[in-house]
Amino acid sequence: MIDVKEELCNHCGSCVKACPFGAIQIINQIAVIGEECTLCGACIQVCKACAIEIERKEIDIDYSRYKNVWVFAEIKDGKIRNVTYELLGKARQLAVELGQKVCAVLLGRDVKKLCKDLSAYGADKIFVAEDDSLEQYYTDPFTSVLVGLISKHEPNIVIYPATKIGRDLAPRVAATLEVGLTADCTGLSIQNGRLLQTRPAFGGNIMADIISVTRPQMATVRPNVMKKGSPYKDRTAEIVEIPVRIDRKGIRTIIKEIIGMKSSDAVPLDEADIIVSGGRGIGSKENFKIIEDLAGVLEAAVGASRSAVDLGWKPKSFQVGQSGTTVSPKIYIACGISGKIQHLVGMSGSDIIIAINKDPEAPIFNVADYGIVGDLNKVVPALTEALRKELASR
Repeated sequence: MIDVKEELCNHCGSCVKACPFGAIQIINQIAVIGEECTLCGACIQVCKACAIEIERKEIDIDYSRYKNVWVFAEIKDGKIRNVTYELLGKARQLAVELGQKVCAVLLGRDVKKLCKDLSAYGADKIFVAEDDSLEQYYTDPFTSVLVGLISKHEPNIVIYPATKIGRDLAPRVAATLEVGLTADCTGLSIQNGRLLQTRPAFGGNIMADIISVTRPQMATVRPNVMKKGSPYKDRTAEIVEIPVRIDRKGIRTIIKEIIGMKSSDAVPLDEADIIVSGGRGIGSKENFKIIEDLAGVLEAAVGASRSAVDLGWKPKSFQVGQSGTTVSPKIYIACGISGKIQHLVGMSGSDIIIAINKDPEAPIFNVADYGIVGDLNKVVPALTEALRKELASR
């Protein structure tokens, strides 16, 4: 329920600009909320007079009202990110067990053309909201549109990718709806009709199972932990176009410039085909240049073990492992990494694992497809030079 306190409303119009569904008008110097309102809460965020209230809490939740498994479809450079397809595959498994449908939510500019891919990977229904102001990710409009859709259609489960966007968006949606959220999940399953959410805890030393009593049940899921299914091009999803109207004046932040990363960091770890990682065995922060040189020749991403990150040799964003980034590249080269279980869990999905370590008993060799026992300070530069000559001769 939403209510406007007439004695507090100063007819400033901020709520009109903020509403993405065009549901508010100023009539007789009072904000009037129409039937188009989806209870997204955008108006409350901008009302400095505190004249608008929304009541969301339910004492006795009717769980039977909440249907279907939703996936937030993330876009990057005009394409659906691979993690979205991974989540659709898991959503399909959950939906089949619940006897419900899989729905995708697609927000952006001129994105309807991407629905075909979402349908092929498992979406039964796709909610599409298009607006020029949704071309770049902005917290305010994305939150408002998604909260509005959830409030109106009442999904049972909503899954987001645990990416920079997903980690920003999901908690804001959850806070607005006053529901629970489990972050950085590595496993999802159904137990007694409810979503069992599994995630690492205490630095990855234990796995916690979490069940939410609120609806919808919401979780962010790490990239590369769910299996991407095979596409079925003949599948046709129902497309629901959501009319939105985003007033740029209602957006509190503006992206002025996107600064690109340096070439060695250009490919995110969770999307890289080749990763060269260094651990404590590298010896020092300065010695990471050996790793970076090899990565440069291979056009690979640079990773690091938790030990290397804890020592301050690389930022947290470089960490591969259960408490860092889960990866599944075509080739993973581990240099000076002993192979603790938390690291192995985060990279065991790699197609080919190459280990370089002077300790022949290092656990990393138990999972490696190829292993080199030797001083990495000699082996890695020699490998880099050999690859450089080989590539130059082609």
